[in-house]
Amino acid sequence: MTSSTAKTAALGIALTAAISGAHANPIDQIRPDAPALAAFGDLPIGVQTLEVTIPGSIDVLGIEGNTVPTYDRPLTLEVWYPAAPDTPQGGTYRAMIRDGATEVTLTGRAMRDATPATGARYPLVIISHGYPGNRYLMSHLGENLASKGYVTVSIDHTDSTYSDQAAFGSTLLNRPLDQAFVLDHMASLDGPLGALVDADNTGVVGYSMGGYGALVFGGAGVTQASTEYSWGTPNGLLAQHMAMSDSHEALMDPRVKAIIAIGPWGNNAGFWDTNGLAGLRVPTLLMAGGADDVSVYDAIRGIFDGAVGTERHLLTFDHANHNAAAPMPAPAESWTPVEGLDFVPFEHYADAVWDSVRMNNIAQHFATAFLGQHLKADGDAATYLDLIPNAGDGLVDLDDNGTPTEDHTYWRGFAPRTAKGLRFESKARNE
Repeated sequence: MTSSTAKTAALGIALTAAISGAHANPIDQIRPDAPALAAFGDLPIGVQTLEVTIPGSIDVLGIEGNTVPTYDRPLTLEVWYPAAPDTPQGGTYRAMIRDGATEVTLTGRAMRDATPATGARYPLVIISHGYPGNRYLMSHLGENLASKGYVTVSIDHTDSTYSDQAAFGSTLLNRPLDQAFVLDHMASLDGPLGALVDADNTGVVGYSMGGYGALVFGGAGVTQASTEYSWGTPNGLLAQHMAMSDSHEALMDPRVKAIIAIGPWGNNAGFWDTNGLAGLRVPTLLMAGGADDVSVYDAIRGIFDGAVGTERHLLTFDHANHNAAAPMPAPAESWTPVEGLDFVPFEHYADAVWDSVRMNNIAQHFATAFLGQHLKADGDAATYLDLIPNAGDGLVDLDDNGTPTEDHTYWRGFAPRTAKGLRFESKARNE
């Protein structure tokens, strides 16, 4: 895409927003101080919306007594993918915000329904939002990774979006099942879009309850106690995800090669014990705010310490709360109070200490390195994860040409002074 084409596309977005009276709300910003791998890749991006159904799903909301009905569970998917060369870049999304009633315009780089690229297959990345959320909450990551050679698919989880938030027990049961179904669906997809998908190399990215689902999907079976909570999934049905059960073992999928769990919920409420966490068998990157009081930072550290069955990392944003890394920047329309919520919707997206774009860029950087290592066998990507634990302890030591010396320990990919407030820890399998 030429510079003039890019400018024309950007001008079109701005004019569309101005005419409609809507705010632009960009999801694709890269700050000048972003770490190296946050930058968008060279591939143009397309986006499509797919409607799918999971047949024979348990209808958790319809359970009465011992009667357990089933239904065809609908899911809406947003799929970003490498597009044909010279595809113009720039487009808009219409998305609901946290109140479930206000629709806003988001702007990004992907071209709606663009012709897919040909001649190559790309690893699949499944993106799973929190409770509640929607498929656009991590759209910044969906676009960014697609530009680097991934097919990314973000799910609207039924009973868990801003518009249809319902009983929590449905989310507990269905989150890993939704992720597993979407993997199968994308693997069997026909046509030009399906031809792009390398489902044998799949990553799952989940935020909050999406992180819970990803960990269950990756092998961390839940406790007996969690199947019996009065506020959880009724009739003991969550037992199908219980550690060391045949049903949970059947959920595992060897095509899943990497998991990124951001602020994962569950360990704070007793959903895992030593055996459950040890069952996690997929390389995992955890991201968390050091002051998370929703999923609880110490509980997230407990996942990091207890998942001895696999290699794992923990990226910590010091002083950040539950909104660390995952949510897109708060849309302008969310900054004012709305009817039906006892808080300003802004609080659902933003952090009191960290800038959202800054956190998104850091998440994009580490996701690029981690997924590159495990889904693309990129040996150089792993070097961005070989870091001293506390970035603040890093030493900047460059020669006259700006090349790091042997004494240089500052985090690779971060310019001097830009990694303050971050920690990155790693553990090997059985450690």
